[in-house]
Amino acid sequence: MDTGSIAFILICAALVFLMTPALAFFYGGLGRRKNVLNTMMMSLAPMALASILWIIIGFSFSFSGSNSWIGDFHHLFMNGVDMAKNSLFPANHIPDGLFSGFQMMFSIITVALITGSVVGRMRFTPILIFMTAWLILVYYPLAHMVWGGGFLAQIHAIDFAGGDVVHISSGVTGLGLALVLGKRRDYERLDYRPHNIPFVVLGAGLLWFGWFGFNAGSALAANGVAINAFMTTNTAAAAAMFSWMIVEKILIGKPSIVGACSGAVVGLVAITPGAGFVSLWSSLIIGLLVSPLSYFMISVVKKKLGYDDALDAFGCHGIGGMFGGIMTGIFATPALAPEKGYAGLIYGSGKLLLANVSAVVFTVIFTALVSWIIIKVIALFMPIRVSDRAEAIGLDDSEHEETAYPTFLGLDS
Repeated sequence: MDTGSIAFILICAALVFLMTPALAFFYGGLGRRKNVLNTMMMSLAPMALASILWIIIGFSFSFSGSNSWIGDFHHLFMNGVDMAKNSLFPANHIPDGLFSGFQMMFSIITVALITGSVVGRMRFTPILIFMTAWLILVYYPLAHMVWGGGFLAQIHAIDFAGGDVVHISSGVTGLGLALVLGKRRDYERLDYRPHNIPFVVLGAGLLWFGWFGFNAGSALAANGVAINAFMTTNTAAAAAMFSWMIVEKILIGKPSIVGACSGAVVGLVAITPGAGFVSLWSSLIIGLLVSPLSYFMISVVKKKLGYDDALDAFGCHGIGGMFGGIMTGIFATPALAPEKGYAGLIYGSGKLLLANVSAVVFTVIFTALVSWIIIKVIALFMPIRVSDRAEAIGLDDSEHEETAYPTFLGLDS
């Protein structure tokens, strides 16, 4: 055991955990004041739900067995997972229990990301049921397929810290839920604006901070790969923030702080699949290019197609994750690529790009299909959308009987 790596991954795991309350502030600030507590609660609930599920079945389904699609029951309730030694994964420099704890944090933030698409109109009980089924039927199988030696690893696709497993899966799922639920009652009639921009800034800053643990920690050791991931993460986020501000300056005349924060998050998403595989200069390109793409999806394509992805989980995480996975297939360096002969396209081989594109397509189809089945089954037994009256008065009151701020006449209409 490497004590330095143990200390490093412990800190990284705590940073990744911090990202979930950070997301609650980010989403809460972007939403409407009458829904802020419900929006934050949907982000915070996975801290309890996903943690419990991971201990019971999540780790076992993700990282046990030699199945191509999902793990087995061998490590149910963390059976056989040593907290002090490494007996399951010889390549790791940390105990099995710490590896499990670090991976658990990813499942928490992933299921929280989905909720950004459905704020303001989905009932709280159905979203909890959906989260439970989704973790078991979508997230754990994807984690096994990518990181547990399953199907996507077998076709030589690579995903350093969660392009497929975290961002594409959550973004596509969020879009699917938004389509099933339908538009918010005032969508396209009222101008939706963030109700608390300082919350957005706080959330984005903490997300950026936590992302260092998210990406650098995915090296699973205190080594050069972790340093590379740390530096590419910051560079891509900075470049994406800057390019988003440039896009806004050109198109609307003034850069916004909400746009700058959105750009930073999109850059963090895009670098996640390749943070430990690509060079520093290519992370700059990835960051500069992803913001215009995401901005176009949110400001043009979403309006053209008319879907109501409330906080743009698909436009940021789905699109950013797809873009990042493809860019990894182009820019992964021979020195950092995990398999010889599977470096990026610019280094002379298209095999990795083909594998990563295949993984992106598979993740989109698999996630969309299973998520649609889950929500449709839930809808057979209970209403998934709040009533029109509840939506009008706000979900803080209708779902939780709480109020974030003093209510003044007309302020929450």
